[in-house]
Amino acid sequence: MSLPIVELRNVNIYQGSTLVLNNVNITVNKGEFVYLVGKTGTGKSSLLKTLYGDLQLTTGEGTVVGHNLRDLNWKTVPFLRRNLGVVFQDFQLLTDRNVNENMSFVLKATGWKDEKLMEEKISDVLEKVGLKTKGFKMPFELSGGEQQRMDIARALLNSPRLILADEPTGNLDPETSDEIMQLLFHICKDYDTTIIMATHDYMVIRKFPARMIRTELGKVGDIASLEMV
Repeated sequence: MSLPIVELRNVNIYQGSTLVLNNVNITVNKGEFVYLVGKTGTGKSSLLKTLYGDLQLTTGEGTVVGHNLRDLNWKTVPFLRRNLGVVFQDFQLLTDRNVNENMSFVLKATGWKDEKLMEEKISDVLEKVGLKTKGFKMPFELSGGEQQRMDIARALLNSPRLILADEPTGNLDPETSDEIMQLLFHICKDYDTTIIMATHDYMVIRKFPARMIRTELGKVGDIASLEMV
């Protein structure tokens, strides 16, 4: 039986005092790839922020990688995030540090101390995303696709059970988008990593079909096909 990695029951999601999503009920299991679709402003980012502890959950019940979202505070959020990887559309890389230094910064921030183990881990994730020879490059020396691979490598550093990807192909050309999607599906399948990916790009979904969850009119639910989007 599959284990739930994300489970939300009767959850309301707020931005400040504004109700964004009402009565959310979602289960996402280990090793699943799920698209989160919906128009801009319908709550996709708010849902992702709730899952990685950026928005406090105040009503309903929610667990993410075994952590109770209702119990999170500034002390416990880092423990949740050690089990998560987050991939952003705009990469959010440290532009004044090379690839290896970007990776090292994340490891130190999440409690790693042994330099040799850190070097081995960085080498491992860069090899997984096809950047093994690029460790000493600065972000500006990389193409857009390579920067996104670097962002995915960073998300893999703590061997996460869940990756949350927010429009990871949004700034990429179609060919590079395909490469990034192949990489994400490879990570999902080969490492049994759950991936929830917010996207507007229905061409990507057509090429790489998977379960879809839609945000619309304050609600969240599964949809059967692209024709219903």
